[in-house]
Amino acid sequence: MNVQMEEGWKEVLKDEFAKDYFNEIASTIRQMKAAGHIIYPPGPLIFNAFRLTPWNEVRVVILGQDPYHGAGEAMGLCFSVPKGIKVPPSLKNIFKEIQEDLAIAPPSHGDLTEWAQQGILLLNASLTVEKDKPNSHKSLGWHRFTDRVIQVLSDHRTGLVFLLWGNYAKSKKILIDSNRHLILESPHPSPLAGGGFFGHHHFSKTNQYLKNQGFEPIRWQLH
Repeated sequence: MNVQMEEGWKEVLKDEFAKDYFNEIASTIRQMKAAGHIIYPPGPLIFNAFRLTPWNEVRVVILGQDPYHGAGEAMGLCFSVPKGIKVPPSLKNIFKEIQEDLAIAPPSHGDLTEWAQQGILLLNASLTVEKDKPNSHKSLGWHRFTDRVIQVLSDHRTGLVFLLWGNYAKSKKILIDSNRHLILESPHPSPLAGGGFFGHHHFSKTNQYLKNQGFEPIRWQLH
């Protein structure tokens, strides 16, 4: 697998790339593609989060479950879709909460690249998915890799904000040292979660914590 990510990430994760499970992920995806299966996101975007958000610039981590499984949606950043693609319901609710929290009007698109470029690692637990089959790659081995990503961030960085939305993301809390980092939890932003996501003010809390750590706050407004 051609791992297209920033050099700092390549260095801290180099041991993972040499392990059998990682090579098995790459082999399985190649075999599936050869058999005619459609895999999202496109190959060059599988590690997009690690390309747009360098290792030493990570300030915030948002955890998602797996990529969008519709044509043209997945772009290697959790919750994000390219400009021109309809904004998904969960992301609409994220924008609504930002508006309530910080009085920032929702944007006309769902491309979160600007967040990634400011140090927000938009990490899905699985980095690939089969077309029209949500969570189809949850047993492929990606979770071992992304759990390691969370662990190295927890162990080797300080003062990060981890946003854990929904029970799946909350299950990763055991990988994070709460003495070194801020962990903010809430129900998932999906409408299926019954609106429990609203009112937690995670976006203003994130910025206040970052300022207390001497970091620039996140500009949540998208252009």
